[in-house]
Amino acid sequence: MIEKNDSRFKGGLPDYLIRHTTFRQMQIFEAIVRLGSFTRAAEELFLTQPTVSSQVKKLTNVMGLPLLDQAGRSIKPTQAGSDLYQAVRNIFDCLSDLDTRIAGLKGLQRGRLRLAVITTAKYFTPEILGDFCREHPGIDVTLKVANRDRILERIQNNEDDLYILGQLPEKMQHLEAHHFAPNPLVVLAPKGHPLCEESNISIERLAREPFIVREVGSGIRDTTMKVFAEKGLVPNVRMELGSNEAIKHSVVAGLGLTISSLHTLTLEGAKGPIAMLDVVGFPIERIWYVVHPKDKELSLIAKTFFEFAMAGEPVIRARMQTLLGDFSQQQKSIRAKRRA
Repeated sequence: MIEKNDSRFKGGLPDYLIRHTTFRQMQIFEAIVRLGSFTRAAEELFLTQPTVSSQVKKLTNVMGLPLLDQAGRSIKPTQAGSDLYQAVRNIFDCLSDLDTRIAGLKGLQRGRLRLAVITTAKYFTPEILGDFCREHPGIDVTLKVANRDRILERIQNNEDDLYILGQLPEKMQHLEAHHFAPNPLVVLAPKGHPLCEESNISIERLAREPFIVREVGSGIRDTTMKVFAEKGLVPNVRMELGSNEAIKHSVVAGLGLTISSLHTLTLEGAKGPIAMLDVVGFPIERIWYVVHPKDKELSLIAKTFFEFAMAGEPVIRARMQTLLGDFSQQQKSIRAKRRA
């Protein structure tokens, strides 16, 4: 129990903590606990690791108790650290709610939009954001790009206003999800690969080819494994890579085939160095979703962006249909040359 004459607390406020801690220290500590890593916290906050370590040390000295237990690469909060983390989360949630209300009072003249998307959505999200910001130049936008598991963590921690996912979590009672745009998955190979000349390729035939897949935690990786598992097969995984661009370069280099979103080929299209294979059951028709927690009060800015993004669905759909048509025509031309 706190004594009434405790000089650290004046007017019901924790005067000692107010004078000796900073929001930046709290932000750094929150990121370390949430991410379980000094390095990842430094990367997320665009700080050096020595800066992160120094600020946590200062915060620990103020609290007078150890806040983190570190064993090797594993970092977990102590009991004091857990209490501090929960308090910091409550403070940040309150500030986020205040930010939402203030932005509503300002209308669309000023404010902030926080958007987080899975990795593959980066191929179209910046374009939508660019168009939105040209209509509302006073709005600051932050965009976080990560794999599916990391985005689900961000949803759990209420870190953003809206999220774009390609695969909904199994337990989503707390989420509100809206169909947004098509996300066809296709099988890719380097141009000149022998399978480019074949049609109606079976999954059993694909199983004999080396495959390049995304890292654990990726939704497309899960789909790839499921496609083969449904036939009682396991893909011949040659490499696991953490980015779509690295996978595309590896495919071009002839290191293997891959299953990927057609969105990853938006820029180069059918004229690029990668071909789409004619595989039975493909393209797999998946959907992009715009997601937010059901109990989250969206700001006027978030609501406006949501409506803006949903209105762009026909453009994205038409783009995917055109791209599929271009690759299909390419496949027909290759087979025609073979027959000739």
